[in-house]
Amino acid sequence: MIYLDNAATTLQKPPAVITAVTKALTQLGNAARGNHTGALTANRLLYDTRVLVAQLFHAPLPERVVFTANATEALNITLNGLFQSGDHIITTDYEHNAVLRPLYRLQSEQGIHVTHLLLSPDGPIDYDAFVHAVLPNTKAIVCTHASNVTGRRLDLYRIGAIAKRHGLLFIVDASQTAGSVPIDMATLGIDVLCFTGHKGLMGPQGTGGLCFTEQVDIRPWCVGGSGTHSFSPTQPADYPTRLEAGTPNGHGLAGLNAALRTVLAIGPTKIGAHEEHLCRLFYEEAASLPHITLYGPDLRQHPHEAGSIVSLTIDGIDSGRVADVLARRYDIAVRPGIHCAPRMHQALGTQASGTVRFSIGYYTTEEEVRAAIAALREIVD
Repeated sequence: MIYLDNAATTLQKPPAVITAVTKALTQLGNAARGNHTGALTANRLLYDTRVLVAQLFHAPLPERVVFTANATEALNITLNGLFQSGDHIITTDYEHNAVLRPLYRLQSEQGIHVTHLLLSPDGPIDYDAFVHAVLPNTKAIVCTHASNVTGRRLDLYRIGAIAKRHGLLFIVDASQTAGSVPIDMATLGIDVLCFTGHKGLMGPQGTGGLCFTEQVDIRPWCVGGSGTHSFSPTQPADYPTRLEAGTPNGHGLAGLNAALRTVLAIGPTKIGAHEEHLCRLFYEEAASLPHITLYGPDLRQHPHEAGSIVSLTIDGIDSGRVADVLARRYDIAVRPGIHCAPRMHQALGTQASGTVRFSIGYYTTEEEVRAAIAALREIVD
């Protein structure tokens, strides 16, 4: 199979990840739940993984790295733990439902106010829109690093500078960029960074987390067992236990630990350069085909905008039908539909048909990209 659905999850994992998970399944106990070898091994593993996450994202302290099941849980913990009635949040139409739905619910149940910025999906982005949206009760800017529909990245440095200038929290969803784009929380002015482990980080599903600065205090969203202060009726106050109720996914985090070591050894810059090269190649070849509409910035004119995603439609053919033909006839895996990003599709005008998303990963080859183009050519013909 030619796998071009890496924006959903990476299928091919580094061999070290598989080894680490297999080993953990037979050796790992429950962290903070005992003083025997298995439990202590789990304690050390979790702390070491926090250190690796902090190293990758230049987070301030390992204790301020909290593990979750995915980026969605990390965003729910963050948004539900920081805002309350009357607060105003600025976000964008680039967002995944992992950001949108928690905000919609906070609007409905808590009375917060949200401004959604309609940033150009293909032309120049007006970053002054963030400035114009600031109100006296604005508390934060919440945005994705890159669209999961078109792959276009937002300039976090510029947005972070605006947030700091106006005394706002800056919360970033790095689901599509963690591992393939260098991210420095301090340089970019990020207060909370939410990530998932199973995409660009090439770790197991069921892993993710958030990193946050010492100035941020997040109320627990989920409470329960912690392994410490068991007689207390409330969740322990110290991080990361404050935000990590219940048994952690030790086996998955063992895999994430190995994945982080792989990413750090290769380097996000090198990983990103490989993906961007193949993304530009795919875009340029697809742009030469008739009856195909490409979405996002034109990578022939703006090659620096390349990420790892190309979304397209074929005239008169539903995106689901295209993906089905690619899978059945050519054994090529892609993602059709709305990609859990409804406002982005409304901005693109593709809410009825969706798009066919081709997403490249570190293990994608040039031969696979050319095979996908050849398949598209046959479908168009």
